[in-house]
Amino acid sequence: MRRPAGRLFATRLWLAGGVAAVVVALLGPLAGLLWAGIAPAVTYVIVQGEPLLAEPEGQAPIGVDARFALIALVTGILCGLAAYAAGGRGNDVALLLGLAAGGCVAAVLAWRTGHMIGLGDFQDAVRHARDGTAVTGVADLRARGVLVFWPASAVAAYGLLEVVVRRLPPGDHGDTGAGEADEVGGDELDLESAPTGRDVDGREP
Repeated sequence: MRRPAGRLFATRLWLAGGVAAVVVALLGPLAGLLWAGIAPAVTYVIVQGEPLLAEPEGQAPIGVDARFALIALVTGILCGLAAYAAGGRGNDVALLLGLAAGGCVAAVLAWRTGHMIGLGDFQDAVRHARDGTAVTGVADLRARGVLVFWPASAVAAYGLLEVVVRRLPPGDHGDTGAGEADEVGGDELDLESAPTGRDVDGREP
C-alpha cells in the first residue's frame, strides 16, 4: 500500500530539518577546541581556597567572551549559507528549525568543550595553591548571552538569502529570453503572429 503523498512530504521535511540540526550540532565541539586554543589567558588569585579574577575588569575576561562570540557568529553564518545551498525550495521552514535547534546545541557544546580543556589541571592547581598564588584559568563564558549568536546568525543568513535570491521551483529553469510559442518578442501581452494574408484566427481578411 502506497503512503499518501502528504505523509511522504512531511517525512522529507522532518528528515531535512533533523539532518541540518545534527550536522550543525556536531560542529560545536570543534568550535570549542578552536575557542580554547585562541582564548586569552585569564589569571586568578587564590583567596581562602577559591579562585578569584585577578583583574575582573581587565581585557582578558572580555576577550574570552568576544572570541567565542566571533567564532559563533562566523560559524553560524557559514551554516546558514551551507544549508541554503544544500536545501531545496519547499523545505525552508524545516531547515530554519534545524538551524535554530542545531545552533543552540552547537553553541552549548562549544562552550562546554572549550571549558573542559585544561580544567583538571586548573582545579588541581587551585586545590594545592596557597592564598595569594596566581593561577592561569581555562576558557569560560561570563556573558552567556553570546550563546544565541550561533543559531541567530545561521537563521539570519538563511533568511537573508531567501529574500535576496529568487530560488526557482523544481523543474523551472527560468526564462530563456525568447517568447513562448504563442508570444512575439517574449512579451506575454504581444499578439500572436498571424500568417501572411490572414488574421490571427487564420481566416481570410
